[in-house]
Amino acid sequence: MMNKTLGNIFKGDKVVWMIFFFLCIISIVEVFSASSSLTYKGGNYWAPVIKHISILFIGIFFMVVTLNIECKYFKITTLFLIIFSIVTLIWVILAGQSTNGAQRWISILGLQFQPSEIAKGTVVLATAQILSAMQTEKGADKNAFKYILIVCLFTVPLIMLENLSTAILLCVVIFFMMLIGRVPARQLGKLLGIVMLCIVLIFTLIMTFGTDKSQEDTNKVMTEQVVPKTKEDTGAWEKVFHRADTWKSRINKFVNGKEISPNEIDLDKDAQVAHANIAIASSSVIGKGPGNSVERDFLSQAFSDFIYAIIIEEMGILGAFFVALLYIILLFRTGRIANRCENNFPAFLAMGLALLLVTQALFNMCVAVGLAPVTGQPLPLVSKGGTSTIINCIYVGAILSVSRTAKKKTEAENEKTTAQTLATV
Repeated sequence: MMNKTLGNIFKGDKVVWMIFFFLCIISIVEVFSASSSLTYKGGNYWAPVIKHISILFIGIFFMVVTLNIECKYFKITTLFLIIFSIVTLIWVILAGQSTNGAQRWISILGLQFQPSEIAKGTVVLATAQILSAMQTEKGADKNAFKYILIVCLFTVPLIMLENLSTAILLCVVIFFMMLIGRVPARQLGKLLGIVMLCIVLIFTLIMTFGTDKSQEDTNKVMTEQVVPKTKEDTGAWEKVFHRADTWKSRINKFVNGKEISPNEIDLDKDAQVAHANIAIASSSVIGKGPGNSVERDFLSQAFSDFIYAIIIEEMGILGAFFVALLYIILLFRTGRIANRCENNFPAFLAMGLALLLVTQALFNMCVAVGLAPVTGQPLPLVSKGGTSTIINCIYVGAILSVSRTAKKKTEAENEKTTAQTLATV
């Protein structure tokens, strides 16, 4: 009876469930260890991890609800989610709550969330529906490309204004989805060319209108006093590109980065990168052990953006490799599930969501080890988060929902094959 009850709850692909639980366990341990700054500020040793565990349980609840929804019903929500995403993305630009210079959060009925997190899944859902509806024997119809671009043009620019890295990662995922969906190569080639031109244009705008605050602070000593701008002095163009300063600073730090001796590192200006490097350098093959991190007390986003550096410090190279391997297995396992799907829509949806999670995870890891410029991308299902963690759990739930359909299809094919074999005998 107990096994039947558990079987009704933990439906879907067992490998995906195992990966999810491994990530949750790692998340609880590392968030508990990396939240020392929050513990110091709040004065409660257990509060940060208890809150994180509570959010994970809420996420698991919504994941179980999602996996019990048949995949065909996801299509019904597409139009509503597109409208909701566009409205909330505009809302966050006009009246969003700011944290660390970025307006990424809004509050509805006391619930604070990032519209970009919902918009990412919405664009993937819409793309999967377009690709599946317009599949032919020779691949996707050429009009599918046009419809996907229309959806992206209504959402990606709005995401980009407040979260450039999220917009870039979403575009990468959509490109891979179109590649998997057999969109004509000529169209994809033209898209790459246009994207390269847009990247050059955006880069030019950032470097032209942005101000590198770190260099500005250094030059203030040798120049006249600079009067800070007020909100009234800020023009409309600068309001739109108010994040250009942060982007330019990060680009300069990454492009102009050079090998310097440890005693020359400025721990005030480059605190995150410097302490992340110290955490990695002070590790070993097996690490210092869970809870023994030193750099967690100095790394401002140790529990979020740079949690992978803490994982390396505490779990060593082996632990870091194991975490990366979990995401890679998730992607390949989802690919196997998609390959067993009878219909195109669930296959494209599962692959799109898996690519969304894994691409963000790999990018977060590259940032932590210094292979990519610093962004605000957390490690999915591991970093401490709020609604982003719940939404990632929903994405996993959708993959599990697809795996249930694929499993039924496989079982039906096996039964059919067995029946044909018996009939032949």
